[in-house]
Amino acid sequence: MSHIQNSYENQKTNSISRPRYGCAIGAMYTASAIPGVVPITHCGPGCADKQYVSLAFYNGFQGGGYGGGAVPPSLNASENEVVFGGNERLKELIQASIKVIDADLFVVLTGCIPDLVGDDVPSVVSKYQEKGVPIVYAETGGFKGNNYTGHELVTKAIIDQYVGEYKGEKKKNVVNVWTEIPYQNPFWRGDLAEIKRILEGIGLEVNILFGHESKGVKEWKEIPKAQFNLVVSTWLGLSTAEHLEKKYGQPFLHIPVIPIGAKATSEFLRKVSDFAGLNQEKTEQFIQEEEKLYYKYLEDFSDFYAEYWWGVPSKFAVVGESSYNLAISKFLVNQLGLIPVKQIITENPPEEHKDNIRKEFENIADDVSVSPLFLEDGYLIEQALINSEEKPAIILGTTWDRDAAKQLGGNIVEIGFPSSYEVILSRANVGYRGALSLIEKIFTIAISASA
Repeated sequence: MSHIQNSYENQKTNSISRPRYGCAIGAMYTASAIPGVVPITHCGPGCADKQYVSLAFYNGFQGGGYGGGAVPPSLNASENEVVFGGNERLKELIQASIKVIDADLFVVLTGCIPDLVGDDVPSVVSKYQEKGVPIVYAETGGFKGNNYTGHELVTKAIIDQYVGEYKGEKKKNVVNVWTEIPYQNPFWRGDLAEIKRILEGIGLEVNILFGHESKGVKEWKEIPKAQFNLVVSTWLGLSTAEHLEKKYGQPFLHIPVIPIGAKATSEFLRKVSDFAGLNQEKTEQFIQEEEKLYYKYLEDFSDFYAEYWWGVPSKFAVVGESSYNLAISKFLVNQLGLIPVKQIITENPPEEHKDNIRKEFENIADDVSVSPLFLEDGYLIEQALINSEEKPAIILGTTWDRDAAKQLGGNIVEIGFPSSYEVILSRANVGYRGALSLIEKIFTIAISASA
């Protein structure tokens, strides 16, 4: 790593400008991403609304869905709850919510105020659990971390308090998938649908758990019966899989690289198939069918790629969370032959995972190695991009990186939070089909810049 890179990582700032994540209570969108689940926010006024505006609205304009947006009941804690505590108000809020909202499961999430004043939320919620009300709680005060932390707190809360104990048989060829955070990644709906499609293609029954293709809490109840857990991420979901291994005796397979493009996706499917003990012939048949179609489209693209002489980018930077950053960097290097010049990781992964993440970037390809920067502050990220020794012609980043792209005279493709200039519904970037969509997006932006 160069001295210049070190200087950015070593700079201490007293604030984080242009953050690329929500606070822990942003995990209310982990809850609402499960069909039929409604979060109840036990926090100050404005906390829940800010999470909606930042994560679900000005981030791909994803919408709040059944349980998000303006739906979640909130305590709106004021001076009275700070001085006297909010337990009684929380009881009233839960009672009213049960009465007027049709939900399969309620998830109470706490904010900074109740966690600081010491509200006994477990005691309040447990009274309703004892009555058979489907409700759980997660303590997600903002000082505990960002919404990556909150996401894992909520998933574990649902597993421990709602799914519960299980001692029965496991179902062969059934898998639970743990990968991207709903809403934080604006492409999560399309990505999860593609991951589910390709895993089913090789013969697995998939508990995808979040999004329109999930069966909601009914699917979560099936978690303990699955043959294994699949973690597709550099680090997120690992602690959940380890928890499930201890709780239900389920093994897990960890694949750090989210597959994008034929090369990575086929390798991914072979690893999963081998771990699950699937029929190899069926796996290869599916891979061949998918690759045949994928490379037909890539052949169509090759005319443009070889002959377009006016501004196709060769050098790129990626600014985003470690899993997506790694996946996209590997795809652009290995499938399109582009040159990585700056990779900036923004979600502040736990320290114990950073060395493994660095190793993955050092092995982007057989002959390509990258030293990623771990930065959270928007100012430092911008400076690192602008002062890069080699200037990226295209930045795959966020809305916050548009100014840097302008100063560099380059292009921006929004692939992460916040994506405020993208309307994203079912579009994916992963797997076979998502990779083709990503190619279309990158090169449409590149050639339209001169229009």
